[in-house]
Amino acid sequence: MNLRRRAAASEVELTGKKTMTTPQLLNDIIATMLALSLPTALLSLVLAGLSLRREGGVMSGGFTKWVFWSVVFWTLQPLLSWFPSFGLAAPIPTGGIQSPWLSSFSTDMHTFVDSFVMAKLVPVLAAFMVIRAIIDAAQGQNPLLSILAAIFLLGAQGVVSLFQSWDSGTQYTTVDVLAGAWTYLAGTIMPIAAGLAIIWGIFNYATHKPWLRMAVVVLAILCVSGIWKLVLTMMSS
Repeated sequence: MNLRRRAAASEVELTGKKTMTTPQLLNDIIATMLALSLPTALLSLVLAGLSLRREGGVMSGGFTKWVFWSVVFWTLQPLLSWFPSFGLAAPIPTGGIQSPWLSSFSTDMHTFVDSFVMAKLVPVLAAFMVIRAIIDAAQGQNPLLSILAAIFLLGAQGVVSLFQSWDSGTQYTTVDVLAGAWTYLAGTIMPIAAGLAIIWGIFNYATHKPWLRMAVVVLAILCVSGIWKLVLTMMSS
């Protein structure tokens, strides 16, 4: 019995001293998945634009969900740097993709997303949204959501450029990009939305439809930053 225990202890000791290197194929798979994070971020933005029209609002669950995942995929590599601090090994391979097949697959996926989805498919989807806006107006419905979806789809590449400008390159990149999106929303998008709301309110007034609600919406949109600072002041006091 003692001999068996000593043999088991020796085996555990030898196993603990043994070091294993990550197979190159596994490194290539990880590098491929990281390389595909940018195309995945673009596809998430396209799905966000489609959800904007389908679910009927900028703050709808589908739109915000896909925009959030787009940010996560864009900042995936800095986000993985948190895992070692939690005691979980997350080695990021260096040296590129060594496997010719995986390297070709990664290149083909980038080309497919850039040349087919973004360059060809997205303009067609945006044109369909414009037609949908005309149909909505003809049926007496609000065409604004279809127009916003078309604009968002056509500006998906620009949104990724904004992600790049907000990217701090640190472990907090995900939060930094989300904070930059909030600042851009409050400082740039909200005033434009207020202008559109004013036009829509004038149209409602001219056609003898309820317009007071639009006036209240305009005031609320223009005061978003002030309301948020007021909330922070109240929480800190």
